[in-house]
Amino acid sequence: MKIRRTCLAASAVVALLTGAVACTSEDGAPPAAGGAADGAKRPLDTVCASGSYTWFNVSDQDVLVGLAEKQRIGKGGGPLTNKLSRLHTPVTAVTFEKGPRVDAGATLRSLRTHVSDTRKPDLDGFGFADVHRPVPKLASNTTSVSDAGIFVDYAWVRQITADFRYTCGGKQAVGRATGWDIDGGGVLECSTAIDGAKAGEPASEAARLACGPGSPAARVKKP
Repeated sequence: MKIRRTCLAASAVVALLTGAVACTSEDGAPPAAGGAADGAKRPLDTVCASGSYTWFNVSDQDVLVGLAEKQRIGKGGGPLTNKLSRLHTPVTAVTFEKGPRVDAGATLRSLRTHVSDTRKPDLDGFGFADVHRPVPKLASNTTSVSDAGIFVDYAWVRQITADFRYTCGGKQAVGRATGWDIDGGGVLECSTAIDGAKAGEPASEAARLACGPGSPAARVKKP
């Protein structure tokens, strides 16, 4: 079966972090409580910028973020016309659990470097660390299949989340950072098993939700 995608489904989303996200200003620093007057009297509890990060509890995975309803295509194939529906909303953020505040952009850049050094070296240079990154829309796409069947169009994004400890000048900050990268999409056929499918992966989740948990496409290998 041949599948032709003339415009890749672009979507990007990460799961919302647990807990409240600390507010940041344009430069990534939290605003002073009580306005400018208070800020002038009581400087923000910040930490120097030449310290070091320690990263742990790193989660690096592809997440299903957009899904279309299954569509039956007759003999000879044809275009898939069902639109993708959003399943999640993208977030790029840094939260602080204790200690002074650290520049959010610098924190995300450190996470990007850590992941690139230890995992896949393909995180983008700017977007991942941009705390003001706009939420992209699910792109219009035209996907064609050459055979008959029941097909599902889906979109995914690579999500990175990790806890950190930052130390500098005798001070220590602890928090969590999250960002996303590399959005893409795919097509599956409900009556066809997915090669190497694993539970929780975008294709398997798309099959489970759109085709049904008992469909051949939703079957996964047992660990």
